[in-house]
Amino acid sequence: MSYSTASLVGPVTLDDVRGAQKMLSGVARVTAMEGSRHLSQLVGAPVHLKCENLQRTGSFKLRGAYVRIAGLLPEQRAAGVVAASAGNHAQGVALASSLLGVGSTVFMPKGAPLPKISATRDYGAEVRLHGQVVDETLAAAQEYAERTGAVFIHPFDHPDIIAGQGTVGLEILEQCPEVRTVVVGIGGGGLAAGIAVAVKALRPDVRIVGVQAEGAAAYPPSLAAGRPMAVEHPATMADGIKVGRPGDVPFGIVGELVDEVRTVSEDELSTALLLCLERAKLVVEPAGASPVAALLSEPGAFEGPVVAVLSGGNVDPVLMQGVLRHGMAAQGRYLAVRLRLTDRPGALATLLGVLSVVDANVLDVSHVRTDPRLGLTEAEVELHLETKGPEHCVEVGRALREAGYPVIG
Repeated sequence: MSYSTASLVGPVTLDDVRGAQKMLSGVARVTAMEGSRHLSQLVGAPVHLKCENLQRTGSFKLRGAYVRIAGLLPEQRAAGVVAASAGNHAQGVALASSLLGVGSTVFMPKGAPLPKISATRDYGAEVRLHGQVVDETLAAAQEYAERTGAVFIHPFDHPDIIAGQGTVGLEILEQCPEVRTVVVGIGGGGLAAGIAVAVKALRPDVRIVGVQAEGAAAYPPSLAAGRPMAVEHPATMADGIKVGRPGDVPFGIVGELVDEVRTVSEDELSTALLLCLERAKLVVEPAGASPVAALLSEPGAFEGPVVAVLSGGNVDPVLMQGVLRHGMAAQGRYLAVRLRLTDRPGALATLLGVLSVVDANVLDVSHVRTDPRLGLTEAEVELHLETKGPEHCVEVGRALREAGYPVIG
């Protein structure tokens, strides 16, 4: 689903982004641009993946954090910095602070993935867990800044942050000068705003498309209202773009320079993450896969060549396992069924024989005999199957019913 953007003005210039690029020389990597044959075939034009998932700390966030902290006055550096993040900005601030010799405290949501918490500590920050969503964590970090004098480093709502993220846009134009469309995920809006500033200044003909998760899509209603609006209880697996309200500074730039904002479903995010892993051999977190999800949802809507920005690769292994299973289910490649059979010797082997005939690969079996809902001679079996697509799922279900097994779910 897509929405048109409003016309507003932002404060970051191309010169700011170019200055940030010089500052980041030798600090941030110029990340790779990889072609995707599969996506190119779907879109009907060349599709390139900008691999910020391979950036230091695993996301683009180092760029903006370093530029912001490097610009502090000596007395501000001495007071230290504080930040709030679900993980990527946290790691960016922690590494940038360590490189610049500045003490850092980072507030993270209580549900932040453990690998992100561990990595943030390893980069040198003191980590404090507070709140359930980023907005609550932001409030705690801001209160800490007011109480201690530490400088608050916002994840997206500051011109220096946006200028730093905009260096991704300069690299896109250098690596793919023929680009016609750039697709980028949007949370608070810092990355999309920065890319838009850089790209539109040099190539106003290039179309910029932002992507949000349906359950955390604050930009569409905000753009319709002409001001940042909060979405209550944002919900998405894509924690990197799980932001309840657009930032004031990026909102103005997005409204002025981003041509369109699209939303994608959780199923589409799962499928996109699975595609990145299987076809591109790239580990990408759900937020980083959101541009790919948009391409998959409506491939004919994008003029090529297209650059999709894979913004990060910091994914919790537990989440990755669940997302991959979800993505396989969305493609008809994973099927979970519950059924009842007679509790007698050989009954389970007979059931598995039926599945063998239709070539369904059994991943897991749960066999229950003691549930009070079951009859005296009944057993319930839950099967997790690897299948070959939607048609194969239908075939498996038909084979089970024809063999006399009542499928419960």
